[in-house]
Amino acid sequence: MRIAVIGFGRVGRAFVQLLVDKKPHLKREGIHTRIVYIIDLGGGIYRRGGIPYEDLAELPKTKIPPFSYPRGGSKDVTFDSLLEKRDVDVVIEMTPTNKDTGEPGMTHIKESLAHGMHVVTSNKGPILLAYKQLNELARRNNVQLGIGCACGAALPALNGGIIDMAGSTIVSIEGVLNGTTNFIINEMEANKVSYEEALAEAQELGIAETDPRLDVEGWDTASKLLILTNVLMNEEKSLRDISVSGITALTQNDIDRAKKENKKYRLVGKTLKVNDELHMSVKLETMPKGHPFYDLEGANKAVRYVSDTLGDLTLVGGASDLRSAAASILRDCINIHRGYTFSR
Repeated sequence: MRIAVIGFGRVGRAFVQLLVDKKPHLKREGIHTRIVYIIDLGGGIYRRGGIPYEDLAELPKTKIPPFSYPRGGSKDVTFDSLLEKRDVDVVIEMTPTNKDTGEPGMTHIKESLAHGMHVVTSNKGPILLAYKQLNELARRNNVQLGIGCACGAALPALNGGIIDMAGSTIVSIEGVLNGTTNFIINEMEANKVSYEEALAEAQELGIAETDPRLDVEGWDTASKLLILTNVLMNEEKSLRDISVSGITALTQNDIDRAKKENKKYRLVGKTLKVNDELHMSVKLETMPKGHPFYDLEGANKAVRYVSDTLGDLTLVGGASDLRSAAASILRDCINIHRGYTFSR
């Protein structure tokens, strides 16, 4: 499996490091991987036979841009040169998310699919804006579009919906889809601290970003819910169709009142179909004891599907860190190598 890495930020570096660490395991499974390109702003690295593993082991630890790397780095190594050579099987697109235009990821994904290369991406922007178009492009060119990292990462939310609910009609999607907010709420519940104190703890541990607004205001949850809804329920909704609120107003008094009722707060993204009308929301809800989300601890996530013929399916777990995000990229690559299809 010849791989091109497009975007060498935190997830890109984590993916390369993971591939180095997993080399013996993959080899035992008969999966031979070669990273042929690493491309970032300004250029990249290209080795036709694959970048040597000793270089791959070193690259994530260096702070120099790929085009400055002394062994194979060049400003002439670009996405256009990749398209010209077309000598990879899978393009892994990990540039930063742009929810307004989807660029530059949109162009990278479209062109890669059109040139007959599989794509695996962590980039939510293109998937939020044009999933149906991209999926159809993949179908027409007999390649796969893997997007598991963009809507749950380590939690196999998308795979569970596509594979395990096959043949049924999903009538509702309910999920705790953001590990950061779940960690903050758990800290407030377990240690009786304020929202601000719990957020500071999450930031110190690296669970929350320095600017946590996308997480705590509910937009990360909304993005993942939107992707799951459009893919699994065959919709073309946008973020404007979702009523979104976050956890910033949650207080210890709220936590205490819920506890007296044997309930716990969770930030829940929900899509519900009623009489052919779709209702979508992200908001704090109280979970009664016995609900699948009640005992969801730490930064874990969960998703619950309700269908017309297969009943309910709940998936719980999935780590929330860089390595697990990288692992979800690798999971899609391996499943494509094994012949699985993601089209629905």
